[in-house]
Amino acid sequence: MNTLFTIGHSNHDIATLLHLLRRQAVQAVADVRSHPYSARFPQFNGPILERALKEDGVLYVFLGRELGARREEPSCYVDGQARYDLVAKTRAFAEGLDRVLKGLADYRVALLCAEKDPLTCHRTILVCRHLRGKGFPIQHILPDGGLESHEAAENRLLVLLGKEHPSLFATREQLLEEAYEEQGRRIAFRQTNRALEDDFQPTPTS
Repeated sequence: MNTLFTIGHSNHDIATLLHLLRRQAVQAVADVRSHPYSARFPQFNGPILERALKEDGVLYVFLGRELGARREEPSCYVDGQARYDLVAKTRAFAEGLDRVLKGLADYRVALLCAEKDPLTCHRTILVCRHLRGKGFPIQHILPDGGLESHEAAENRLLVLLGKEHPSLFATREQLLEEAYEEQGRRIAFRQTNRALEDDFQPTPTS
């Protein structure tokens, strides 16, 4: 099975994004933004992005309904905030993961979202959490074109949350599960009075 990549469009121009994807020979982009539109970066609106990718020989599929962080299902919210553990239990999410897995059998796929830092984006904290350990490598494409393995990202997450040292009472894997949960609560979407917000929300760590 092929390597799975992830990338955040951040504030790149479209040429830079295409260059980053081309460097890793990405053949298909799975857009996991809940809403594939950006008021601040219209070059990444779904139809415009799809056209640019097609011209570069890259396939585009929108998986925001299945794998997005801003859910339509009321059951995924507690006190107005999305809960990643509840999202992961939905049928749509399972269907999205299955589509990614099937795509990886034939294509080099990149999950695309907005945030440049993998640790501040649900593509890592939600989606890749449930794709890790399935027999294929996961690599995060960084803004400078470098790669961060998912294992390295997990190590960075443990350090970020002060959970890098296993103990008599907690293994690394147990600490990692705690870290995923804690980071999920930090970054998960909160409902507001606005019907639609821009997907790109800079955070102190992005």
